[in-house]
Amino acid sequence: MTSLGGSGKTNAMRMSWTILGLALPDWQTLSEIADALVAASSDEYRGWEDVVIFAACTATRIGEASGYRVGDIDTDAWLWTLRRQTTPGPGGLQNKGTKGKRARSVPIIEQLRPLVEKRIAAAGKKPDARLFAGPRGGRIQVTVLRRATHWDEVVAKFGYEHLRRHSLRHTGLTWFADAGVPVYRLQQIAGHTDPRITQRYLHPDKKALQHDGNLLSIHLRAPNRSPDGPQLRLVK
Repeated sequence: MTSLGGSGKTNAMRMSWTILGLALPDWQTLSEIADALVAASSDEYRGWEDVVIFAACTATRIGEASGYRVGDIDTDAWLWTLRRQTTPGPGGLQNKGTKGKRARSVPIIEQLRPLVEKRIAAAGKKPDARLFAGPRGGRIQVTVLRRATHWDEVVAKFGYEHLRRHSLRHTGLTWFADAGVPVYRLQQIAGHTDPRITQRYLHPDKKALQHDGNLLSIHLRAPNRSPDGPQLRLVK
């Protein structure tokens, strides 16, 4: 393993600050951007909004949301068994297994349930019907979503010019982490085989970092801190 030093360390720090722009801060911002994407599309297709919000709140890839079938969801437990994804391949779009080659369960949060119920009803409750499709009934692809909604221009107007479609996955995992979901559970939700990969997706916002700093300040100001408690040591 190569250690970071000199310019390498500086570049890593720059990357860490840049990547903070990959996660949206809250539900309101997500909703406003999703609505603006619909307004920017030529047909104002509400399905674009639905798939964007769904991908963010489940921390999944657009291709995985595209592969979602009505029969994959348990509406009693509100769990989605993620079995497949839609990806580009020779001859066009293809359906295949998940990136990790294993099915996984993803929770459908309360805020998403009306959206999912609406999509199930629109699909006629047919188990093999896709929950999300394009305006003409075709499979949704990342590049199609980008072009149809003028993604780059829309997110730039909101000050998120670095936001990409995969950033919806970053957003969901960051929100789950901020809500207190432990990393080992995030790893299972994301379908990562290595927890270090999951960690790369987590981007605490400034308020969270400020709160952490305030907690330490309060702790250090406490008059009854034990002198035998943890001590600072030089870390090499």
